[in-house]
Amino acid sequence: MKILSAVVGLALCVSAAQAADYVPPKGSWATHTPASEGFDPAKLQIAIDFAVASETRFPPGASLEASRDLRTVIPLQFAGPYSDPIGPLKPHVPANGIILRHGYIVASWGDVDAVDMTHSVTKTFLSAIAGLAFDRHLIRDVNDRVIDYVKPTPDFTLPHNQPITWDQMLRQTSGWAGTMWGKPWWADRPGAHPWDEWAAGPPPVGTQWKYSDVRVNAFSLALNYVWKRPLPDVLRQYVMGPIGASGTWHWEGYDNSWVVIGRRRIHAVPGGGHWGGGMFISARDLARMGLLGLRSGKWGDRQILSDVWIRMAKTPTGANPGYGYMNWFLNTGQKLFPAAREDSVAFIGNGDNIVFIDYQHDVVAVVRWIDDAQKAAFVEKLEAAITAP
Repeated sequence: MKILSAVVGLALCVSAAQAADYVPPKGSWATHTPASEGFDPAKLQIAIDFAVASETRFPPGASLEASRDLRTVIPLQFAGPYSDPIGPLKPHVPANGIILRHGYIVASWGDVDAVDMTHSVTKTFLSAIAGLAFDRHLIRDVNDRVIDYVKPTPDFTLPHNQPITWDQMLRQTSGWAGTMWGKPWWADRPGAHPWDEWAAGPPPVGTQWKYSDVRVNAFSLALNYVWKRPLPDVLRQYVMGPIGASGTWHWEGYDNSWVVIGRRRIHAVPGGGHWGGGMFISARDLARMGLLGLRSGKWGDRQILSDVWIRMAKTPTGANPGYGYMNWFLNTGQKLFPAAREDSVAFIGNGDNIVFIDYQHDVVAVVRWIDDAQKAAFVEKLEAAITAP
């Protein structure tokens, strides 16, 4: 009996190891039943039904049909100085999502192949491109000054901006001041008195965390100078191609975000979508990116992003311990997701678009167009559905 138990135990260990190594090949993805992957099917369905019922509405009380038309919603949501869109916007499909365990699809709902805006989850792709540059020594040290890589680019040479490091830009604490593609730094997500913010001037470098797309776009432009080629091409070659993503995603720039580097005319891309543009992508492709994060940058036997980079991305930011590198939201102190372990992370974009990564249970959940106020409740229901370690 002891021998039989040992054999069964060994078989389970081998099976678990094989599961942990599974990555879906391009064009297909193995599915397992929720029960076979340690979910209570009924409780998992409760979580899914909750996500569908919690589809975001803006303005509050608006119809779902009106809320899905981002061509009108986004200008209303970000109304203020310089708020006019300068990139493409489009309606999105109804709430959808996909759940993985051990790399396998255990559940999905809605149209997971629909290519929609993903807003600030775009920042995750930007930080991945920075990670690729770091791993290849194109960025030698994240504590180097950005100006030493991009000079003499306008606005980076301003005295205020010269001390800014790559690490500060990645953590969104740079305090970068200037104008990007016609949008000044002070007009991006301003407080109640934007003109006072303009008059006061930018904060000292490295002292304030702010979710500023102007500064993110400055970071994106700097990466163009590092790579000297369009960032979507870099992403396709080194990340999306190797992880088997579809060919349907596209990363849109602004009408006026063109730059000449060397002799090449490059369309610079933004790190968000509140002026339009950014990453347009399906839930299925987002799930592949989530699985790459779950596996600490490794895809099968290939290391796409170094483990060193992933660990840096998950290091808390002093001015905001719930944030690592853009767009790695951390569960520090379990404040973001009280029901999940502290080492859980998420990529989060307006709408909300969420890629939740649970290292404890080897789970990835992509949830699209859920009310921001309900994201923690969804994770609580998801965690409650897990029955096996």
